[in-house]
Amino acid sequence: MVGPKYIRPSAPTTPAFKEADGWKVAQPSDQLPRGRWWEIYGDPDLNGLQEELAPANQNLRIAEARLREARAAVRFNRAALFPTISAGLGLSSVRESANQPFLPGGRSGSSSGDLLASIDLSYEIDLWGRVRRTVAAARREAEATAADLETASLSLHAELAFDYFALRAADAQKQLLDETVKAFEAALRLTTNRYEGGAAPRSDVAQAQTQLDTTRAQATDVTVQRAQLEHAIAILLGRPPAEFSLPPRPLDARPPDIPFGLPSQLLERRPDIAAAERRVAEANEQIGIAKAAYYPTLMLNASVGFEGSSFGNLLNASSLLWSVGAAITQTIFDAGRRRAVSEAARASYDATVAAYRQTTLTAFQQVEDNLAALRILEQESGQQRRAVESAQLSLQLFTNRYRGGVDTYLQVITAQTATLANQRTEIDILGRRMAASVLLVKALGGGWDTSQLPITDPPKR
Repeated sequence: MVGPKYIRPSAPTTPAFKEADGWKVAQPSDQLPRGRWWEIYGDPDLNGLQEELAPANQNLRIAEARLREARAAVRFNRAALFPTISAGLGLSSVRESANQPFLPGGRSGSSSGDLLASIDLSYEIDLWGRVRRTVAAARREAEATAADLETASLSLHAELAFDYFALRAADAQKQLLDETVKAFEAALRLTTNRYEGGAAPRSDVAQAQTQLDTTRAQATDVTVQRAQLEHAIAILLGRPPAEFSLPPRPLDARPPDIPFGLPSQLLERRPDIAAAERRVAEANEQIGIAKAAYYPTLMLNASVGFEGSSFGNLLNASSLLWSVGAAITQTIFDAGRRRAVSEAARASYDATVAAYRQTTLTAFQQVEDNLAALRILEQESGQQRRAVESAQLSLQLFTNRYRGGVDTYLQVITAQTATLANQRTEIDILGRRMAASVLLVKALGGGWDTSQLPITDPPKR
């Protein structure tokens, strides 16, 4: 076989993740569960939705169909390793014209019949490995397509989890705003009573009414985001949005501890990296195919059959015919076509190597980004919890002082606004932490590794 032997190209790596400093490692430090990685969140509703996704999602069906197409291409190219045998049966009758040019006039036209039954064989001797490399390239593409299917599956399952936790965060925001509306209604009654008793000006009532109406509008606005997330989940599950709904349930989970392993393991755990590497191997085979075009092609041809003038003598021993032969062809001049194909194959190989390395770098970035996000957001969550507690205490103090006639209602309004803003921020941080944990699992490959790639090479004997 002419052409280069494949060697996996080097990929950028590092001994440790930069953002892992201060990260709490999961105990015991097990790998993510294969397949059902979303079970680490312990949410039965999420588990049920994830089980519906695989058989119903249309994008997964597209990826699965492309895998079947790639596997069929392997079988198609493998057929070239064997002879092609065809059978034919021909019947013809010919009558010659009596007025053919350059023949004596008056000659009567003659007629003849011909029956031919034959079996033909043709076979290309793969002297330089062109056919074998074509089969190998198809295998590498099938492996890459299988990894593409895993990438699509991982991305869609992660998108479902991402949307689910965002929807639960919206439920938490709605619950908070509904409870705040009730609190502001009580505050409005307080200011109204004080106004009617002559202890407060009418402006206090107007301020309390404004605060209540504003919060009601915010509570209504949250439902827009929730509806859109619910629709997105329905589409992921292959269902019309009108036929799908999720009962409200506020987000109350916390991100689980996620084992992330070593950076070197990431090359084996990301299906998109595996797909990129397999396409490098495929591009290497294309270089060998282009190189084989510089060498002669050897074809074997054979034919055996019977030819007669009628059905009566078709199968006579004298009607037997056969032929066996070989032909060698070599391109002498093609005006640089083979050189151009060879250069294009090498350029394609260089591009796939660069794509493989870029995919690896992107994977490292995604892991580092989400490790940093989880670590920093965990710290921010503690700070925000203290801010909420301080705001709630401040609101309680200003409300009591207002009841006692010490402060104006403007101080209560300011404390109410600060408390609500801090509570909403706390929920937002929790939602971002859950989203970052989902993205980290996705960045780590969701428990997948290259051992799950299908074996497309035939077993060696």
